[in-house]
Amino acid sequence: MKKTTQNLLLCAAATCGGTLQAVACTGISLTAKDGSYVQGRTIEWASGPLRSEYVVIPRGERLRSYTPIGSDGLCFAAKYGVVGLSVVRKEFIAEGINEAGLSAGLFFFPRYGGYEPYDPGQNGRTLADLQVVQWMLTQFATIDEVREAIASVRVVGLERTSVVHWRIGERSGRQAVLEIVDGEPRFFENPVGVLTNAPGFEWQLTNLNNYVNLYPGTAPDRDLGGFTLRPTGGNSGFLGLPGDATPPSRFVRAAFYRATAPQRATAFDAVLQCFHLLNNFDIPVGIEHPEGETPDIPSATQWTSVIDLTHGKVYYKTAYDNSIRCIDLHTVDFSKVRYAARPLDEVQRQPVVEVTIPQ
Repeated sequence: MKKTTQNLLLCAAATCGGTLQAVACTGISLTAKDGSYVQGRTIEWASGPLRSEYVVIPRGERLRSYTPIGSDGLCFAAKYGVVGLSVVRKEFIAEGINEAGLSAGLFFFPRYGGYEPYDPGQNGRTLADLQVVQWMLTQFATIDEVREAIASVRVVGLERTSVVHWRIGERSGRQAVLEIVDGEPRFFENPVGVLTNAPGFEWQLTNLNNYVNLYPGTAPDRDLGGFTLRPTGGNSGFLGLPGDATPPSRFVRAAFYRATAPQRATAFDAVLQCFHLLNNFDIPVGIEHPEGETPDIPSATQWTSVIDLTHGKVYYKTAYDNSIRCIDLHTVDFSKVRYAARPLDEVQRQPVVEVTIPQ
């Protein structure tokens, strides 16, 4: 394997597993009144600018997985055209959708997940964890198809601490979580429609019971031994909602924000609402570093995406440009388009529209 490829693999592994404070992704989903289903997420990387691209994969494209020692893993051809958003390399799709309406994304999952040991003798069925999304989206149309096929591959990490889990969604609104623990794949239906990082998904659901006292709106006055306790402002029913950036706290916050959000009329309305909700999970870069060690980036939240599964549209914005951009899969001819990747930002600069005051 060439030295340049080794360096790229090490960079990718460090991105998803090098430092625990570096990756803190939050995912939510919404269903509009017209039945449209959307999934949104943030992707964080607090150690510097993260190379991110949008990727288009045509039908029939032959793809090969990396292994910890080279680009000699599982080989597969794309059955479905795909549009995705990648990190570090175009093969490492972090979030995407295929033309059949299946969506998938990866989320950092340190310490609690664990793959089978890498075996060079099984390179023919070895699939890098950072390429599982690419494999799922090019091969399958439903969650059940993924579930049936996962045993046919051996998922491995490109580096020891690179461990992720996955969110998979269908146009119907069904969402599942895939975690690999001790080498065994585990699928969970996702009734709350959110996902963050570690601990495991079942633990996160159990932890929600610790916040059974929370409710939207304002708490009533209460007598405390002759002294009246009164709310100091609106939303006092959410007193106790955790506000830090740890995965369990973000999971709880996302679950309650999603559950209390009013249902919007259309898919586009739900997309915009997803972006608004996810604004609450933008992570200021300074809170994750010791004083004096903050990198020169605008936010630890490098980009935010929302995918309209019903209509096959990928929306995104970045830390450098908060303008929402859209890729419509229906404008792509996946039988003719070339396999390509382009930067999410052609120019990393926030455009500002100057308002002219009428004279």
